Amino acid sequence: MPPRIPVPLCLRASSSPSAFSLPLRAFSTTGPLHKKLTSLERKQRFEHDPYVAAQKARKKAANLSRRAELEQSRVDSLGNPVRGVSTPFVQSFDTGRPAGTAESTPADHQLNYRFDPTGIESQLEQSKRLAVPLSELAGSAPSAGPHKWSSSMRHNAASNIQKTADEIVAQNKDDHARAAEAIARITALENGSSKDRMRVNITRCINTFGRHNTDKVLPPRAPHLIKINSDAPPAVRPETNVAATGKRIGPDTGSSEVQIAILTAKIKTLADFLSTRGKGDKHNKRNLRLLVHRRQKLLQYLRRRERGGPRWQHCIETLGLTEGTWKGEISL
Repeated sequence: MPPRIPVPLCLRASSSPSAFSLPLRAFSTTGPLHKKLTSLERKQRFEHDPYVAAQKARKKAANLSRRAELEQSRVDSLGNPVRGVSTPFVQSFDTGRPAGTAESTPADHQLNYRFDPTGIESQLEQSKRLAVPLSELAGSAPSAGPHKWSSSMRHNAASNIQKTADEIVAQNKDDHARAAEAIARITALENGSSKDRMRVNITRCINTFGRHNTDKVLPPRAPHLIKINSDAPPAVRPETNVAATGKRIGPDTGSSEVQIAILTAKIKTLADFLSTRGKGDKHNKRNLRLLVHRRQKLLQYLRRRERGGPRWQHCIETLGLTEGTWKGEISL
C-alpha cells in the first residue's frame, strides 16, 4: 500500500511542529503593482533603447543610400536639374564679363556703382585740365613773410627747393596716373559685391535673350495648321521677325527666355553659395528649390509654345540646360 501523506487543512504555514510537512509557500492571486507610464515616459524609454536606436540608424542609412542612387541615375540620364551643363555664358556670371570676344553688348562695359565708362573718362580729363600744381600757385602768389607763430628757418628752407619745368610736368603726370588707377580700382566690377554683379548679369541676359534683339536673327514660331489633315501647303515662315521689333517700346524684359536666363543666373549664384559657405542655411535651400521649380515651369511653357523651334534651341544651348531641368519631378 502507498504511504499516507497528511494533507494540510490550509495553505498557511503551520505553527506547531509536525513530524512531516510539505514545503509549500503562500501565494497571491494578484501580481505586483506597476506604475502606469505616461506617453512622454514611454517615448523617452523607446528612444533610449539601444536596439531601437540602431534599427533607426540602419533604416536611415539605407534610405539615404537609396536616394543617392536614384538621384545619380536621374543625373546620368537627364542631367543635373540645378546646374545643367557648364557653358561660357554661364561661367561668365561669376565675373559679369563675357567669356569671348564675339559677344559685345553695352552691359559688358558697365562699372561698379552704376558708373558709365565714358562719363568716368570725361571726368578724369576735366580734372586733369582743372588741376593746377601747387608750385605754380606758389610762384604766382606774392611772397609773404613767415607766420608769426612758426619758425622762419623752416619756410626759408622750403622756398629754396625749386624744380624745373620738366620735373613739374612729370610729377603732374604721375599724380594723374595714380588718381586714375585709384578710380579704376574703386569702380572695377571685380571689386564689387554680388548684388552689383547680379545687376550686370540681368542686363546681359536681357540684351542676349530679349526679343528686341533676337527677333532680328531668329525666325518666329511655326504657324498653326489651317485644318487637321488638310492638303493645303503650310504657310511659309520668314527667316527673321524684324516686323515685330518695331512694335516694341524699350527692351524686352518679360519674355520666357529672358526670365529663364535671369533665374539661371540667380540659381548659379545661390548654388555656389550653398556648396561653399551655406551648408546649414535652410532658408536659402528653400529659396533654391523655389527658383528651380519656377524655372522648370517656364521651360515647360516655352517648349510647348515654341514647339522646339530655334528660339527654344538657342535658349537651352546658351544656358546649358538639360532635360533634367524641365522633365519629371525635381527633388532637392
